[in-house]
Amino acid sequence: MARYGAILAYDGTAYQGFQRQPEPTPTIQAAVEGAIAVITGQTVGIVAAGRTDAGVHATGQVISFKAEWKHDKRELLFAINSQLPLDIALQRIWHQEGFHPRYDALWRQYAYRIATVGVRQPLLNRHVWQLLSCERLDIGSMQEVAAICLGEHDFAAFGTAPQQGSENTIRQIFLSQWEIQREEFGISYIYRIRGTAFLYHMVRRLVGAMVQVGKGKLTVEDFREILLSRDLERVKVLAPPNGLVLEAVKYPQHVVAETSEGGTSASVDEVPLEESV
Repeated sequence: MARYGAILAYDGTAYQGFQRQPEPTPTIQAAVEGAIAVITGQTVGIVAAGRTDAGVHATGQVISFKAEWKHDKRELLFAINSQLPLDIALQRIWHQEGFHPRYDALWRQYAYRIATVGVRQPLLNRHVWQLLSCERLDIGSMQEVAAICLGEHDFAAFGTAPQQGSENTIRQIFLSQWEIQREEFGISYIYRIRGTAFLYHMVRRLVGAMVQVGKGKLTVEDFREILLSRDLERVKVLAPPNGLVLEAVKYPQHVVAETSEGGTSASVDEVPLEESV
């Protein structure tokens, strides 16, 4: 029985998060394990880089599983995809003994997307947080508070430890920045954050507070004080889940070395992430 690693993309709108729950609750894990079982004829449990929350998406969730398969890895990828719903699909698969998607990761990266629109855009609603363009955002202030998050901080004011029994809320952040894109419907604001790990709902609370700064309802100093307070009650806005995407996870060169194309991609930089945020 071989262990496989894989990159998984999904639209999380129709699912109650990644982690399997009692039937008939729809989850990403249940859908993927069911598809693998149909193809291999085996009961397979998958291990994921993390458990995304209900309504959160991924362009590169990382999973691993053990299965007996006598054919080419690429055939396994297409076979599994043939049994998955249209909003879930494997992007890449490789053979990797000893690989653990969560514990082997060096850092994880998320993106959160906001669209400012003149009128509500139904086709955007599944994947962005829509704000009316009359609610102007001060990107300079938002960029300033994003920079405050860089480095090692106690983020207890923005989230809780994802594992029971763990009280460690200190996290190290390597990237925290906003970018702007002009679109036909208006302006998109994209926030990217990269760190060793994240607390439960941490990214959504950070985005919610940063938008409050952008609207002038909080100052930069207010944000700094909230961070230092360690008080979860200070953050009043939780950004909706539909704007959040797991984008990438970084692994050491010696850990993820094989790709579905048969070549080597030692670091697999653009592979994606972990906890419910």
